[in-house]
Amino acid sequence: MILAFKIGFLQFGFKDILDILLVTLLLTQVYKLMRGSVAIKVFVGFLLLYLVYLVVSALQMELLSTILGQFMGVGVLAAIILFQQEIRKFLLLVGRTNIFEEGKFFMNVRFWTNNNNKRANITPIVEAVKSLAGSSTGALIVLSANSPLKFYAESGDEMDSLLSKRLLLAIFNKYSPLHDGAVIVYKDRIVAARCILPVTERELEAQYGLRHRAGLGMSESTETLIIVVSEETGQISVMKNGEVNHNISAQELRKQINIYLNEPPILKKKEAEEPELKPDLREEVA
Repeated sequence: MILAFKIGFLQFGFKDILDILLVTLLLTQVYKLMRGSVAIKVFVGFLLLYLVYLVVSALQMELLSTILGQFMGVGVLAAIILFQQEIRKFLLLVGRTNIFEEGKFFMNVRFWTNNNNKRANITPIVEAVKSLAGSSTGALIVLSANSPLKFYAESGDEMDSLLSKRLLLAIFNKYSPLHDGAVIVYKDRIVAARCILPVTERELEAQYGLRHRAGLGMSESTETLIIVVSEETGQISVMKNGEVNHNISAQELRKQINIYLNEPPILKKKEAEEPELKPDLREEVA
């Protein structure tokens, strides 16, 4: 092995440097693939446990290394069971035919990204949800703070459009071909519409329909904020981490979104002075 440099008792060759770079690239792609889902926490815990196993093996701690070695013996099988959805996504990404076209390969594998901290302008979302609730128009919106959720976006019609109230109202119009399914919002963009979301297997009350079940299932699978407008009652629900906040006002919706985006809740003066309509009055107005 050609020696590149030496640090203390450690000797590094060019093959070792290449090995480290490839492993770093692989772990970065796995992180980007899992980002936004609860699986990333399991992956980090599994990785830390493996690092502990390497340390105790190097220190020749026989009892602990034997126990962890038995666990690592079935680690591959456990990883396949735990990350079956993420493995499928990774294989789909690798098998895409256009990944090598005209420089797209470097766009997909690079780990330096221009991550601006541009947050979504939540006013179009709040105003659109208020209008949809007032007319009892069903809606399902997925708000993501840290990932465009490409896997779920590919199940619908990708848009990559600037977020606006009128566009949301047009999508969820009852006569629109895009109204059936979910809209995914990432930062200030509408990523996709008519998306298919995982449905929860929990037992819910009869008042919750398929939109609520899909929204709750998405909140259990990913670290997103789900907004649901009931088509029957016009009530607004917010879901996060498998929890449901039902029948909230527009002001409370804005507060929940701001908390999710780690921003201080700011209420417009006009909305703060605007009285909240009761459900029966809202139906009369509609």
